[in-house]
Amino acid sequence: MRAIWKGAVSFGLVSIAVKLYSATEEKDIRFHQVHRSDGGRIRYKRTCQVCGEEVSYDDIAKGYDIGGGEMVILTDADFADLPLSTSHAIDVLEFVPAEQVDPILYNKAYFLEPEGTATKPYLLLRDALTDSERVAIVKVALRQREQLATLRVRDGVLLLNTMLWPDEIRKPDFGFLGEELKVRPPELAMASSLIDSMAGDFHPDEFTDDYRAALQEVIDAKVEGREVVQPEEVEEAPAAAVDLMAALKASVERARAARGEEPSGGAGAPTPITAARSAQKKAAGTTARKAPAKKTAEKKATAAKKTTAKKAQTGTKTAEKKATKTATKKTSPRKTA
Repeated sequence: MRAIWKGAVSFGLVSIAVKLYSATEEKDIRFHQVHRSDGGRIRYKRTCQVCGEEVSYDDIAKGYDIGGGEMVILTDADFADLPLSTSHAIDVLEFVPAEQVDPILYNKAYFLEPEGTATKPYLLLRDALTDSERVAIVKVALRQREQLATLRVRDGVLLLNTMLWPDEIRKPDFGFLGEELKVRPPELAMASSLIDSMAGDFHPDEFTDDYRAALQEVIDAKVEGREVVQPEEVEEAPAAAVDLMAALKASVERARAARGEEPSGGAGAPTPITAARSAQKKAAGTTARKAPAKKTAEKKATAAKKTTAKKAQTGTKTAEKKATKTATKKTSPRKTA
C-alpha cells in the first residue's frame, strides 16, 4: 500500500506521527470508452464555452454559480485563507461510546500506521481505546476540506473513519409515514419468528459479488475467443399465500428448511398452505362420501319398511286362518250317541 497522507494524531499533549492509507478499494471492473469500429480510445478536450479554446489544467479555477448566468471565481489564494486546521493534524475532540455513532454518518475508511519512534504512543492509544470500548471523535483536514471522523481499533490497527456532517444527512419525507396503518400483533409476532429463523452471525467472507464474477467470465471468454453460453436460470414460483400471515408462516418454514431444521410442531407439521390444501381435499372427500351414504340410508329405510309391511301382512293372514279354524269347529254338528 502507498501512504496518501502524513501527519500526527494529537492526543492531549501526546503527538503520534502516523501515515494514512486507504483501507478499502473498489473491485469494480472498469472500462474505457472506445470507438466501436476500430477500438480507438475516446478522448475529451477541456474547452471553454466562451472562447472555444482548449484550456490546460493550470488555467482552470473553481467557479460558484450564483444564478442568472453569473459566476464567482475562486483561486488557490482564496482557499489558502480559509480557517482550516493544520493540514497534517488529527485532533482528538472527545471519546464516546461506539453505539452512539449512527452508521449512516460513516463515509470512507483509512488505516493509520505509526511512523518513526511513534510506535509506543500509538500502541498506548490503541490499547486504551480497546479497554474503554469507546471511539475517538476527531477533526482532520483532507483534500482541502475539514472533516469529522472517528478513530477506532480494527485488527490491531487504528482505523480512521471520515464522517458526513449532520446537515448532509437527508430527512425521509414519504407519504406512507403519515398514514394510520397499524400492524396486527399476530403479524408482528410471525415476522419476529421469521427473523429468528433467519438469524445468524455475520461473516462477510461468505458473500461474493456474483455479477462481477460473471462479467469477468465474459471478459475472459472474449480474450480466449470462445463462445459464452449463459444458462437460463429457472426461478421457483412463489407459493400462493392467501394473506400476510400465511406468507409469513410459509417464509418461516422455508427458512427453517433451508437451515436443515425441523418444521415447527415436529416432523411433517403442515404449513398454512399445505394445511389449506389438505382441508380442501378433506372437504371434497367428505362431500363425495355424503352422497353414497345418503343413498345407503334410503335403501335401508325402504327395506325396513318392506319388512315391517310383510310382517304385518303375515300376521294378519295368520290371525285370519286361526279365526277361520275356530269358526269351523263351532259350526260343525256334534255326533249323537
